[in-house]
Amino acid sequence: MQFLFPYFLIASLTIAIPIVIHLFYFRRFKQVYFTNVRFLKEVKEESSARSKLRNLLVLLARCLAILALVFAFAQPFLPQQSTVKQGEKAVSIYIDNSFSMSSLSEDAPIVEKAKQRAREIVNAYAADDRFQIITSEMEGRQLHLVSKEDALGLIEEIKIAPTSTKLSEIFNKQKQVLQTAGTEHKIIYEISDFQKKNTDLSAIKDTVLDIKLVPLSSVEEKNITIDSAWFLNPVQLLQQPNSLLVKVTNYTNEKAEGIRITLQHDGQSKPVGSLDIPANSTIVDTVNITVLKPSWQEAKLSITDYPVQFDDHYFLSFNVSSELNLLVINDLSTNRYLDAAFKGASFFKVTNEFAKNINYSKLPNYKLVILNDLKNISSGLSAELRQYALNGGNILVFPAADADLSSYKLFLNSLNCNELSNYEAANREVSSINLDAALFNDVFETKKTNLKLPSTQGNYKILGGRGEEKLMTYRDGNTFITQVRQDKGNLYVCAAPLEESKNSLVKNGEIFVPMLFKMAITNNVKQHLAYIIGKDDIIEENLELKEGESAEKNYIIKGEKGEFIPQQKMLGSKMIIGINQQIKEAGFYKLQSKQDTVLSKYAFNFDRNESQLDFLSTKDLKSYERPNLQVLDATASANFTGIVTENDKGITLWKWCIALALIFLAIEALLIRFWKG
Repeated sequence: MQFLFPYFLIASLTIAIPIVIHLFYFRRFKQVYFTNVRFLKEVKEESSARSKLRNLLVLLARCLAILALVFAFAQPFLPQQSTVKQGEKAVSIYIDNSFSMSSLSEDAPIVEKAKQRAREIVNAYAADDRFQIITSEMEGRQLHLVSKEDALGLIEEIKIAPTSTKLSEIFNKQKQVLQTAGTEHKIIYEISDFQKKNTDLSAIKDTVLDIKLVPLSSVEEKNITIDSAWFLNPVQLLQQPNSLLVKVTNYTNEKAEGIRITLQHDGQSKPVGSLDIPANSTIVDTVNITVLKPSWQEAKLSITDYPVQFDDHYFLSFNVSSELNLLVINDLSTNRYLDAAFKGASFFKVTNEFAKNINYSKLPNYKLVILNDLKNISSGLSAELRQYALNGGNILVFPAADADLSSYKLFLNSLNCNELSNYEAANREVSSINLDAALFNDVFETKKTNLKLPSTQGNYKILGGRGEEKLMTYRDGNTFITQVRQDKGNLYVCAAPLEESKNSLVKNGEIFVPMLFKMAITNNVKQHLAYIIGKDDIIEENLELKEGESAEKNYIIKGEKGEFIPQQKMLGSKMIIGINQQIKEAGFYKLQSKQDTVLSKYAFNFDRNESQLDFLSTKDLKSYERPNLQVLDATASANFTGIVTENDKGITLWKWCIALALIFLAIEALLIRFWKG
């Protein structure tokens, strides 16, 4: 047994007071006169013995009562640990307020039970202790220590938030704050449902700080979610079905039948499919979206699933232009077949320019740049095309029969493409087309299509050795058309000129036309159809500025429930936008100028990291226990303040001392009242 305030034991010397009183008070005798001396002697001896015994018992009761009171003030306890920390403490309490904490525990969300546990922990400590209250959001005001009263106020303000954070990240923030405390004793509490995806206890290596895990469990719930959605092609076209792939996951142990998907687009909401999803499985379904008008589009996919609903909707936004701009760079004359290939599709706009008159500033506006039989590629054009491809542009090269190979070598090498050997004026036939390549895999109905392949009357040999993908090859195995992926764009190189007399490709419409179409709409740029709240805090926006227009403007992001000014940084024609966790609700948001000119639209969704309701059990958590890491498990109705107090200070005995003092005082009163000496 130990004492929290051992100096109070000095007060035990006060037991001398009743002893002194006993010695002086109980020596006074009352004289009683009797006529018979013999009887007087017998009565005197008997009364003296009984009175002496009663007085000793009264003295003992008083002394024990005083000692019990002294012990109560000294606060004895039985320590649970080898050492008990005394003095001021710094306590950090993490309250998980992610979406999984909205699950029900009996009749209330477990986040409310977490707040109750946090209040009980705070109340278990002294008024002069300091506290940090931190949630999954890790807001700035949560990164410092506050008083006990302020801590209780912060706990009351906690609500469910869309942020999903690893436990190790939370712990690192707690550790940083506790290091600023001017006290030796630092304690960390983690109150959570300990979802497996976020509970990376193995990453917490600290062996000094006291860590207490407080697990909370909910009623077992099942969940089906729309994980994500993406278009099959990177460019969406007008008046045509655009295939949207939707990924739906069943996180239950039972087969989910008849899960209906609803699409809300262009002011209409309609069912687009019904799925049967096996237990613990994922299905990708296809939804077709037809865009009737060019503009920014907003689409919302939904399923019906109870009781977890935060992941039942998926918002996405995309821009459909009225036309796709293509640039053909010619040497001496245009190619009528190129113009004819795109005339049947009104959404393609072809611009012909000559190599000497190119406006390089407009290159980013084109989806595809075709080099039509250029004899020479200047260093300036080479540098601009390289940057264009790295930023997501596509380039198709048809070299002239009398091309300057040194200029082509510099250009192709800058894009990690193989060089061209000397031109050979020989007849060759193309023998195969790579239908597994992304460019052709969805062009033809079957891979056994009997296609008429082109032939050439002269060609260069594309030297091998680099990581290209052959799209079409000659009978001798040499490459006819190759593809080299760039950072975001693609480079396509044909071994033969486009001139009709040297290449029959222009006459093979069933190959030439779809090939050009796919080259125009395919790139390696990740489509940002949707962003994730809490994760995607940086957005890159390409500004299509008019001539003479300045990029230096103040833009705002506006949603249904308000607007804010994001952080803005200009890098040429690109603007870096910082969200800084100012978006809290899933939905659509507009980037616009103060004059209400909409520049772009964004769709934000809640993080699906909380969708899989899979948690660590108390047994799992106890497997991580070590001298400084402990699991505090208790029933929902337990007095957690007492549990924390006993765990932190040991089993306190002062209440028992008070009870004993009262008992001894009662014994004293009974002896005096009913034992007449």
